[in-house]
Amino acid sequence: MLPININLKGKVAVVTGGGGVLCGAMAIELARQGMKVAVLNRTLEKAENVVKEIKSNGGEAIAIKCDVLNKEMVIEAEEKVFQTYGACDVLINGAGGNHPDGTTTNEVYRAKDLNDDTIRTFFDMTTDGFSAVFNLNFISTLIPTQVFARRMVERKTSIINISSMSSVSPMTKVPAYSSAKAAINNFTQWLAVHMAEANVRVNAIAPGFFLTDQNRTLLTNEDGSPKPRMQKIIEHTPMRKLGTPKELLGTLLWLVDDEASGFVTGTCIPVDGGFMAYSGV
Repeated sequence: MLPININLKGKVAVVTGGGGVLCGAMAIELARQGMKVAVLNRTLEKAENVVKEIKSNGGEAIAIKCDVLNKEMVIEAEEKVFQTYGACDVLINGAGGNHPDGTTTNEVYRAKDLNDDTIRTFFDMTTDGFSAVFNLNFISTLIPTQVFARRMVERKTSIINISSMSSVSPMTKVPAYSSAKAAINNFTQWLAVHMAEANVRVNAIAPGFFLTDQNRTLLTNEDGSPKPRMQKIIEHTPMRKLGTPKELLGTLLWLVDDEASGFVTGTCIPVDGGFMAYSGV
């Protein structure tokens, strides 16, 4: 268990996508550290489950139903957070995900696939499908940042965006997701420069491969055994395993603490078991 950091006590954290596995773990840890946490999620029940766990451990949190692609809903959520806890000190942009319309069925092009209606090739992808995935991962970061950062300026605050291994080493089958996460990295750097003199630090965490509700069926069989794609991932991760949510938390706590990382901005920190460093040979 990570030590309690008194620098975080009483501060306000907002976690979008906070009902998910990884960001839920982040929200729970920030609350354990003494922060007041607003858990935003499109599905309210998932946010409420996280808040229930936080409160059962003596923490303070609220659940807010919010589609972060809807600016009006985000504005309403920000006002609720402000009225309940005050201005946001830490914003974690964790909302995101993938969708079949932004993916290809196979890893590489094969001419025979063009005549198979059950296979989605690169040429079958629609701009609507691609845009939906891109927006889910990039615009879902842009809108909350615009809304919450208005009350974060001039106060030594921190924004953490959630990137991905696919941002720098694009995974097969998921071009829309990969493009969006690459945009997150670029946006993180741009915003860090733009906000540096306003005392808002902006960084990103790039998780390696973690088993979540969103990728479980893609990586594992019904009996829990690994599918070929998961085997590939493990073979290309020098630590030879998937990450666990708690393995993201130390990096998170370092980045949100102005005493520990006050001169760190514009970075994207990989937490990947060595995946990014490994060439495969």
